[in-house]
Amino acid sequence: MTHSFSRRRLLGGSAALGVAATLPFDVTQAQTASGTLRVGMTAAAIPLSNGVPDQGAEGHRFMGITVYDQLAMWDLSSFDRPPVIRPGLATAWSVDPADPKRWIITLREGVKFHDGKVLTAEDVAFSFDRAFRSDAPHFDNRAAAQARIRMPTIASWRAEGEKTFIVETRTPDSLVPFGLTWIGITHRGAWEAAGRSWDTYLNRAVGTGPYKLEAFSIRERAVLVRNPDYWDVARIPKHERVILLPLPEANTRVAALRSNQVDFIEAPPPDAVPSLRQAGFQIVTNTYPHTWTWHFSMVDGSPWRDIRVRRAANLAVDRSGMKTMLGGLMVEGAGLLPPGHPWHGRPSDPVRTDVVAARRLMAEAGFTARNPLRTKVAISPSGSGQMQPLPMNEAVQQNLKEIGIEIDFEVVEWNALLGLWREGARALVPRGITAINVSYSVHDPFAALVRFLKTEMAPPASNNWGFFSDPGYDAIMDRLYTTFDSTAQDALLAELHAKAVDDRLFLFVAHDLNPRAMSRRVQGFVQAQSWFQDLTPIAMR
Repeated sequence: MTHSFSRRRLLGGSAALGVAATLPFDVTQAQTASGTLRVGMTAAAIPLSNGVPDQGAEGHRFMGITVYDQLAMWDLSSFDRPPVIRPGLATAWSVDPADPKRWIITLREGVKFHDGKVLTAEDVAFSFDRAFRSDAPHFDNRAAAQARIRMPTIASWRAEGEKTFIVETRTPDSLVPFGLTWIGITHRGAWEAAGRSWDTYLNRAVGTGPYKLEAFSIRERAVLVRNPDYWDVARIPKHERVILLPLPEANTRVAALRSNQVDFIEAPPPDAVPSLRQAGFQIVTNTYPHTWTWHFSMVDGSPWRDIRVRRAANLAVDRSGMKTMLGGLMVEGAGLLPPGHPWHGRPSDPVRTDVVAARRLMAEAGFTARNPLRTKVAISPSGSGQMQPLPMNEAVQQNLKEIGIEIDFEVVEWNALLGLWREGARALVPRGITAINVSYSVHDPFAALVRFLKTEMAPPASNNWGFFSDPGYDAIMDRLYTTFDSTAQDALLAELHAKAVDDRLFLFVAHDLNPRAMSRRVQGFVQAQSWFQDLTPIAMR
């Protein structure tokens, strides 16, 4: 479906507060209770509770690191420094000195699942089978769709005794620990108790995390309750339960917060923030590695194969104006990584706005306002990290029209957009789609750069949506894979990122500030410099 948008309609404002008419039934029935945290998510559905959730990184934030633990986890306890990976269900991981393709992972002693079973390496093997072994009787195709793009080099895995787990990769891969942060661990007995059905399991999920699943309704809500026996005593939740509610429309989230039907909302619309502050609600932001871009198709016939067109589009975007439109809740896009990040590097041609230069480049490429380039971009109306996608995309659309690029939008629901992202640009050629607007966290080397730039990461392997391929880029990443020193890795990543910026491989628009709005009852939340957040310190007053 092709749409054009009216800015007045898109910025319709938070005055439309017809709560009873617009909020789902379950929200209106969610009663304020001491110790209950009610969260309004941006997703249109509750993320899958299978241990490798959908709904992008928001799914992992609310259903991946709550009900489940991973072998390696992120330290989300601080607001003033970037998170680092810490031991989770594994206490140590290292490359075998005799074989750089073999990782030896030591499991934590004494961890219990929610049903009382003690964690062993066989449970980890079961969980990896679920996501990576297509011929396993307990294979879950939905988990595989999320996991395989995170660990594309994985070749085999096995338990060695009760407390050692082995992962082997096709080639040396120094980024394996980052991939481990995505795979939630469950066990065979829980799947069997659900009738050997992953569909039934969604309502009976069993992990080792700080929360237990009490109720799950994919279109309405999920209820998580405190796990008082959690192995990390410091992270036993300080509230009794969490109710997760899918509220994809921004003004509906604000309405729910104002009417005391939720306590905590993601991504409030910028025009609502001043009045929320004035009404006494908490507005929390923080810098973090998250970027809002268009991915360009590089397949035959795509207009974005012409570097003049890519450069012109980047020169046309009024990032300063967009920042004003968003009430200051963004950093102007300067690449996949924000300025000051250790992997940003030193591009020879930093991102900037210059409409005159943009028109000149378009004319060189054969296009003008009277003879425009016409193409289509896939976008979503909401979703995990998408900020305010409709007004933002319309602003970009208007900027590009001024230099001779006319954009139509194909608007699909967020999870469907992620499906198009996984399919890749070649599958969308018949629909005329040559770019896609997907925002994402860029918190680790693979998530930030490798999955988008390496030839072999083209779909279905991972997220090189546009099928970009360049031997020079591949050579840098091949060196990265065999480099296990973090300082040397940083230098390679900075070189890689600067190259991608200079070649304008994406439309660089914004870096998010991750705004949230909360009632005064919410106490103790620490907003980490991460797309992921730890809800366990929250106390409800």
